[in-house]
Amino acid sequence: MAAAVKKRSQSKGLGRGLDALLGDAPSAKASKTPVEAAGPKRELPIEYLTPNADQPRRVFDKDGIEELSASIKARGLLQPILVRPLGGDKYEIVAGERRWRAAQKAKLHNVPVIIRELTDEETSEIALIENVQRVDLSPVEEANAYQHLTKTYKRTQEEIAKAVGKSRSHVANMMRLLKLPKRAHDALSAGDITMGHARALLGSADPDGVCRQVVSEGLSVRETEKLVKKSDADISSKRSIAGEKSLGKTKHSAGSKDSDTRALERDLSSILGLDVAIDHSKKGAGSITIDYRTLDQLDDICRRLMGAGV
Repeated sequence: MAAAVKKRSQSKGLGRGLDALLGDAPSAKASKTPVEAAGPKRELPIEYLTPNADQPRRVFDKDGIEELSASIKARGLLQPILVRPLGGDKYEIVAGERRWRAAQKAKLHNVPVIIRELTDEETSEIALIENVQRVDLSPVEEANAYQHLTKTYKRTQEEIAKAVGKSRSHVANMMRLLKLPKRAHDALSAGDITMGHARALLGSADPDGVCRQVVSEGLSVRETEKLVKKSDADISSKRSIAGEKSLGKTKHSAGSKDSDTRALERDLSSILGLDVAIDHSKKGAGSITIDYRTLDQLDDICRRLMGAGV
């Protein structure tokens, strides 16, 4: 691989804008896509191009490729593909793999390209921006792309948000999706559940099981939220019973509390979807203990108590 594609340790990448990334496109406007902002084009044999292994988009719609291929046959490939040199006759696709795939189906021998010397970091950023601006990525693909920039290039959520034109909270919420199990990721990518369903599943103690039921029964977001609360309350109840059987007498055991206290514990547990224990002395003083299992559940508790996002 040529030196041009090696990661420069001083490169800051995100947040600099496409004009800075693409170097010699000083007049490009921020509203343009990376390819549109890149400048003059030339043609290369289609076999010279190779896909980017870190391309954020993992699934290409076959029907969409066929439609684009038919359009290319009729009118040609109107927008060039952004590439970077790998050495010799090889060029890596930075933005435009979908167009490249469709051009192959259309049996084009040469394709219009724009060649730029880009680092690994710049390539990842531009590929992400191109897909996000075109709304081509699934939520999970977008989340994985953000995580790649965070882990590999130590980019902050604020920097990523600035680069892709989204809010920091949007980036944070998308990345939270990666905490869900594969079943939920597959359902979200397939369109079997929505982002609303996914957000509800994030608060579940058993997101895999709840997701299975949501998909099989075709539940709405509101129904999913109710199911999550019921499922978590059932899990909490089972854990409480199992704990009492294994430990015998504990400070939370039913025998040490009156019926009103136990009823209040159950009500609070049902509302929060978490284990709640109330302990008080004969003098009236006491404590409430809320057990959480993830940081997301802690965030939810704080929001409820403070009445605002944290």
